[in-house]
Amino acid sequence: MDQNMNSTKEGLISGSGAIQHKAYARVGLLGNPSDVYFGKTISFSLANFWAFVTLEPSPHLIINPHPIHDLVQFDSLDHLVNRLQSEGYYGGVRLLMSICKLFHKHCKDNNINLSPGNFTLSYDTNIPRQAGLSGSSAIVCAALSCLLDFYKVRHLIKVEVRPNLILSAEKELGIVAGLQDRVAQVYGGLVHMDFSKENMDKMGHGIYTPMDISLLPPLHLIYAENPSDSGKVHSTIRQRWLNGDELVISSMKEVADIAAEGKSAILQKNYQKLAELMNRNFDLRRCMFGDECLGALNIEMVEVARRVGAASKFTGSGGAVVAFCPEGPPQVKLLEDECRKAGFSIQAIQVVPSCLNDVDLKTLSK
Repeated sequence: MDQNMNSTKEGLISGSGAIQHKAYARVGLLGNPSDVYFGKTISFSLANFWAFVTLEPSPHLIINPHPIHDLVQFDSLDHLVNRLQSEGYYGGVRLLMSICKLFHKHCKDNNINLSPGNFTLSYDTNIPRQAGLSGSSAIVCAALSCLLDFYKVRHLIKVEVRPNLILSAEKELGIVAGLQDRVAQVYGGLVHMDFSKENMDKMGHGIYTPMDISLLPPLHLIYAENPSDSGKVHSTIRQRWLNGDELVISSMKEVADIAAEGKSAILQKNYQKLAELMNRNFDLRRCMFGDECLGALNIEMVEVARRVGAASKFTGSGGAVVAFCPEGPPQVKLLEDECRKAGFSIQAIQVVPSCLNDVDLKTLSK
């Protein structure tokens, strides 16, 4: 770390005024995707992967493109086409621009005065693309933290509201998502979330309850190098839910109930129950969405884990799987071997502790 940088729980602040913040990938452990349907979820921040945003004071407001993720120079037409087919059209610049716009709007709407001054924003990330690990929202979350500190308004924007702000910046860009991911990234650690309609209508956000990360058993992350696009998965289910489809409505309620049961199981360290709930969560998703929508590669990641007796489910909407081996290290070894044979990457999961500092904690609703 640069000797001129001071490390705090808020991030890194240098003597020159540069501010740096990390936001981590997210794993939906139980209850997803019911967050979009007034349900309940349990999620945690994943220390294995992160996005990193730097804000430096500057004469003009500049959004720096990333040399890899925002590539605009190519060796040939074939290079450009191959790049678009594997990475898509969008990098992180649009995300940084959008959170700047929505942050400004939020402050204006809530009579929060912003001091004059410009800055340069830049970012980096090692979160695998389209892996259902919330890579886009991690960039937005880290950028928001930089803006809160640059304008010294962290104490004026409540922690519970920040996930909504991050989500609004992504919705501005047409990204399909729910609040779950942004809550996990703002709070850090392990969080139970209740998005009941009553709470959402009354407060505009859910009730978020941090849990002790030491209660979790060892978990593993399985992911593919060339996964599906997680942003397309919710589309038909959403419409069916709005149309009153009984299967979708009853299944979403059961998925939400799984998170409530999971909270008790985790608190009691009832890991056999946790394994059952993880499997049931995925089975319900598969029943609702169908194999064609989920994708053969995504389903195979789940099946690889199940073939060795491990519990498994999507971390998000596809592209990565969280697995639990209730029988311990020998079962983990079997899982690692099966993943290698199938061409999947596997890592032991590291959970991020709470990201909230003293200023953040004071903004929480009592």
